[in-house]
Amino acid sequence: MIQRLYNLKLLRFSVVLILAAGIISCAQQVREQSVKDIMDKTFTQLYRTMSSKELSAIDENKAMSLFSKDELHILATRHWMFTANVPVVVSVMRSTEQNLIPFWLPENGFLKTDMIVKNAQVSYEVWQKSFDAGPVGLGINGFENYTLHYFVSVAPQNNKDQLILTNFTPSNQFVGVMDIGAFTYHDWDELVLIEVPPPLKGQKLLTTIRGRGVESHLIGAFRKSSYPSSAKPDQVMLTWSSDPSTGMDIQWRTDTTVADGVVNYRAKGSIQELSVKASRYRMEDRVLMNDRYINRFTAELRNLKPGTTYEYRVAPQKGWPDEYSFSTPAKDNQFSFTWFGDTHFSPRFGDIFAKAEKAHSDAAFYMIAGDLVSDGLHRDQWDDLFEYSKHIIPRKPLMSVLGNHDSRYGLGALMYRELFSYPKNGPADVPPEQTYSFTYKNAFFLMIDCTSPIEIQNSWIEEQLAKSKATWKFAMFHFPPYNWEEPYYNIQKAWVSLFDKYHVDMVMSGHLHYYMRSNPMKAGKVVKSFKDGTVYAISIGIPTDYDKITDEPYAAVRNLKGTLYQYVKIEDEQLKYIAVNADNELIDSFTIKK
Repeated sequence: MIQRLYNLKLLRFSVVLILAAGIISCAQQVREQSVKDIMDKTFTQLYRTMSSKELSAIDENKAMSLFSKDELHILATRHWMFTANVPVVVSVMRSTEQNLIPFWLPENGFLKTDMIVKNAQVSYEVWQKSFDAGPVGLGINGFENYTLHYFVSVAPQNNKDQLILTNFTPSNQFVGVMDIGAFTYHDWDELVLIEVPPPLKGQKLLTTIRGRGVESHLIGAFRKSSYPSSAKPDQVMLTWSSDPSTGMDIQWRTDTTVADGVVNYRAKGSIQELSVKASRYRMEDRVLMNDRYINRFTAELRNLKPGTTYEYRVAPQKGWPDEYSFSTPAKDNQFSFTWFGDTHFSPRFGDIFAKAEKAHSDAAFYMIAGDLVSDGLHRDQWDDLFEYSKHIIPRKPLMSVLGNHDSRYGLGALMYRELFSYPKNGPADVPPEQTYSFTYKNAFFLMIDCTSPIEIQNSWIEEQLAKSKATWKFAMFHFPPYNWEEPYYNIQKAWVSLFDKYHVDMVMSGHLHYYMRSNPMKAGKVVKSFKDGTVYAISIGIPTDYDKITDEPYAAVRNLKGTLYQYVKIEDEQLKYIAVNADNELIDSFTIKK
């Protein structure tokens, strides 16, 4: 009997140990989760339990109530982390224009000081807390996604200590020096500090990107697509990622119920039908209420015959739709193309796109010089853009470059890369497909991502220009090196000399919402002949209306009203160029003869 009671007690004790171990294990698992883990789980739960109206009504109090105590601890300590080798004072610089104070600052013992830090845009109040040597964890920027994230400085409590910071999360942390002239945001390094209190000068400065607050964005975060996906393939689009004379990439979208994608194609009039299986990847826009996940497909057609018209269909389509066809370039040196400045997913761009195609249906392809949308991580904006383009881009390739709005607030251009299949022949230090080149007949096109660091692309640009044997050379990138408002001297210094050396015929840009076409230029000065210099052009694909701008002595033609397209026709060694507005009025024209 005694032995049985002992065994029962032992069993109960073992159960308690097992349960306790499980609880400890679960608690450790919760503590080891990241902010992203917590937010992803929360969004999934919200979509199960809340209507779109309720999601749109979330405020600070409601947001706080969505998380457990352990989850709030993660949000308060695992957004930004590092280890200090000695006791430190951590200063958090928070914009005075941010409406809501991040919940964790006062709760974690940070005290607001009287100090103010300034850049040319805003002022920052300074919150401070002392930490022992060891790990330091800081919290989210808030639930409302204020677009200027806080930044941090760190100093040893004892001025004689040598401070070393390690084990950063995010891992690619840059450590600068807190002082006047220091930048705090990597995506806007021209925005520097202009006022720093003496006690903070010389401290270790932890920089960030403006858009990191999106990681915890809940208040006012939720959006809807006007054109959500379905099981039926749509957003069919042509691009090139290989030789245009023998290859074509076909891309489209479905909802996530469709697992496989196939393109059937044939030379027009032929009975021989070929098929290509498409690659598939899942895209997520976490706050798109009616279309969080979609599938994107890309079919790469290769070994096509030059000078041939092909028709295609995307399974499960039947028949051969008239709008699904394209032609590979013939072996001659005659072709045309049309390009646009900023489009910003505007329906007015859809109008000018259609007018350009109607007026110049011979255009072999289209190009956009960046800022295709206004926020490159909002997939609903891309849905709008593709809807307005849907009658053209299944027949004519769309080649583009990134603008600052397509790569927003330092968060990168992942969605852009997921949407477009472009050549992966760019410089090693730039994400694939953001900078690339291609040759079409006797013309060479440099498509450059000027939102990536400028200088690291110099060698690649020179290499590409040096090896090209094309008669005509073009460069397209978003920021115009010459303009009335904010000339890009860094681009002038880094790239213009290369354009001069290898005689690039034309540079096409956007960004500033007006039209400007320069006289031929070399070494920053106007020259007499197109044979001796480069044309620099800026355009805009949406409505705009400047009241007044300053003089540009290099400008041949300027127009302050959008919406425009530019049509370029090449016939062997002659180039004809026109710029046309939405009323079909000729704004500019010129001819270059080699």
